[in-house]
Amino acid sequence: MKILIIGGTGTISSAITRQLAAQGHDLWLLNRGNRSSEVPAGVKQVVCDINNEAEVLRLLGSDTFDAVCEFIGFLPSQVERDIRLFQGRTRQYVYISSASAYNKPAPNHVINEGTTLANPHWQYSRDKIACEELLLKAWREEGFPITIVRPSHTYCERGVPVSVHGPKGSWPVLKRMMEGKPVIIQGDGTSLWTLTWNEDFARGFIGLLGNPKAIGEAFQIMSDEQLTWTQVYQSIANALGVGLKPYYVASEFLAAVAPREWDFEGNLLGDKSLTVIFDCSKLKRAVPGFQCTTRFDEGVRRCIVYLTAHPELQVEEPEFDDWCDRVIAAQERCKAELQ
Repeated sequence: MKILIIGGTGTISSAITRQLAAQGHDLWLLNRGNRSSEVPAGVKQVVCDINNEAEVLRLLGSDTFDAVCEFIGFLPSQVERDIRLFQGRTRQYVYISSASAYNKPAPNHVINEGTTLANPHWQYSRDKIACEELLLKAWREEGFPITIVRPSHTYCERGVPVSVHGPKGSWPVLKRMMEGKPVIIQGDGTSLWTLTWNEDFARGFIGLLGNPKAIGEAFQIMSDEQLTWTQVYQSIANALGVGLKPYYVASEFLAAVAPREWDFEGNLLGDKSLTVIFDCSKLKRAVPGFQCTTRFDEGVRRCIVYLTAHPELQVEEPEFDDWCDRVIAAQERCKAELQ
């Protein structure tokens, strides 16, 4: 197949790029070229700003595609741009939405593609919902051949997935573990969460490309493994070879006292604090044989090995570390005062 990926070097899309290239597809990446050194040999690179529509049209010329995959579309205006660019030029347009778009809290903890979309806590999710609505309208009224994909928490070797962290990522949390400090976990640590290794996700995604059962449909792609957040953090501590000192703090309190730019309301109240179990039976009907095979304890060990070998990814964040200490001290003072 002839496939154009808008993006192609991120956490999710890099695994898809590698697998499609290995399968011998005619693969094109359209992005700014910031990580060109990581692109597999034989992949065509269209280096430009997707928002410069005239330049995109000039570089693509008269080429058409079996599938166009949008990984960096976050706003309705960006989806409208894609419809203008690719109407009549692709047999399938695959849009990466988000499982955070599902209703929070949902009326049922088992989530499938028919679960209502509504998230009062996170603008990011509401924008994704608006993008989906535009695409469904284009499919119904203009025959624009859409497929919507809703990932949840997908990770790769470049970063360890944690729930409570600052803007610079997970390394400061890992550093606290290695230094024997307590790490903050939202709620009581018992809510269930799903973490998906990017190479597993890629196999499900690729199975939807060129798939007639995927046109006009939405699919969620996740692992079938559910872990409590305490189990997630314990797996990380085990991979580091250290003990875990969990410190539990209510999600509402964390959202209220964290810097606004950290957006804990969206990330926690609108997503990671809620127990959800994803039913991926629709995907498995469309892509027979699909199964995620990487357990989190296996995946996180790969992450730790990679991070240990790449010191440039070990970005410290004293502001976050100090904030954690102050939150813990404040809660301990409150306990003492009320005893």
